[in-house]
Amino acid sequence: MENLISLSFPLFLLLLTYFIGSHLESNHYKSIREREAATKDMVVINFPRFPFDVEIERADMVMGSVVVSHDHFKRFLAQLRIIVGGRIKSYEPLLDRARREAVLRMKDQALARGHNTVVNIRLETSRLANSRRGGKGTAGVEMLAYGTALTIRAKDYEG
Repeated sequence: MENLISLSFPLFLLLLTYFIGSHLESNHYKSIREREAATKDMVVINFPRFPFDVEIERADMVMGSVVVSHDHFKRFLAQLRIIVGGRIKSYEPLLDRARREAVLRMKDQALARGHNTVVNIRLETSRLANSRRGGKGTAGVEMLAYGTALTIRAKDYEG
């Protein structure tokens, strides 16, 4: 009986982290979708040259970064996957949320400065090591999005 109790407590904690992590992730995705809808009119492109004739009024570098951590349940699943190999599907939503959040923060910074376009966007990622375990584990991921924010307007054509 004592062995059953000692085994059930870690299992309870693992399930608790699953439910809390799922709830927090769901809320973050909801926030991301709402903010993406609010900034859908901002042009964000990666062209070496504009495909159309525009007048650039101002330009600034803008960036957005975020650090997103994963819960213990996803870390547990990832450790199991490392044993057998293959895709670590439990980490994919983590990277998706980080990328979308960083781009949103970059767009927010551009809008706050009065720009209407961001060009030449780049994304950088880095893994944050868990220092409690000698740096061997992953505590989360940092995502940095940066680009050139422009205030542009189409040139007037006489025709």
